[in-house]
Amino acid sequence: MSKALIAGINQVAIDKGLDREVIFEAIEAALISAYKRNYGSVANVSAEVDRVTGEMRVFAEREVVDDVINLRTEITLQDAHKTVPTAELGDVIKVETKPDNFGRIAAQTAKQVILQRIREAERDTVYENFAHRTGELLNAQVRSVDSVSGAVTLMLDEKHECLLLREEQISGEYMRRGDYVKVYVVDVHKSSRGPVIKLSRTHRNLLRRLMEQEIPEIRDGIVEIKSIAREPGARSKAAVVATAPGVDPVGSCVGMRGLRIQNIVTELGNEKIDVVEWSPDVYSYISNALSPAKVAHVLLDDKNAIKTATVVVPDRQLSLAIGKEG
Repeated sequence: MSKALIAGINQVAIDKGLDREVIFEAIEAALISAYKRNYGSVANVSAEVDRVTGEMRVFAEREVVDDVINLRTEITLQDAHKTVPTAELGDVIKVETKPDNFGRIAAQTAKQVILQRIREAERDTVYENFAHRTGELLNAQVRSVDSVSGAVTLMLDEKHECLLLREEQISGEYMRRGDYVKVYVVDVHKSSRGPVIKLSRTHRNLLRRLMEQEIPEIRDGIVEIKSIAREPGARSKAAVVATAPGVDPVGSCVGMRGLRIQNIVTELGNEKIDVVEWSPDVYSYISNALSPAKVAHVLLDDKNAIKTATVVVPDRQLSLAIGKEG
């Protein structure tokens, strides 16, 4: 049993990516739980599992007395000396306890508790692996698609999977098992059911991360993304500005023959992406942002806390200016 236990712990540690010490502690907690459940709730019970041999031992604290009334909490001075030769009346000592059938009962109960602790440890490992990745771009592989809910199960790596909910998917996008997709990590937090990793393909920062990945000038800080607006699956606009003289921010993003931006368009299911030049001049910036619509007039109202602008465009270009959903 002891050799098998150590072998099992080693295998679980490898398969689940867990620290061996976490598993040992889970087993010790299981032994305590089994003892209290089957032999009464004794306040001070401890357990030890030998890290080398796998030997399991349970200890209970007992008070040294002249006459034993409660076998679970008291011990005679004579018996106490077998464990602690210097024990005296009134002392509380730890004594190894081996009730009848405890081995069988402990094995049954411990198995359930161990599995629970392992699940908890796995959840903690998932959280620790991904908590710091909020805001990052991940390359994931489609494992399965739920035909009812539309949720897609993605493999984030060899050991971790996560759901991409339908509302976080680009409308009309079709994914198949084995496909690779890029997703944005919106949030990672703990819940009563384990860690929750919220992924999205509709978040505007997905476009930001893709542009950082595809465009060296953005990665190097030569071109800065000032703002992004998205209608996922339809059209997006990114306002960019050069931080160094002589750099064309829009041309840097679009690339030769539009190759750079086309790679992003393909990743986003042929979503149209307009890259416009940001300007500190509000009138110029608004005109650029509404491109390809031609702006006739811009009336800026900056009297209130929230600045607004009324923009006039030709009637035939209204749909271009306001977008698919207005």
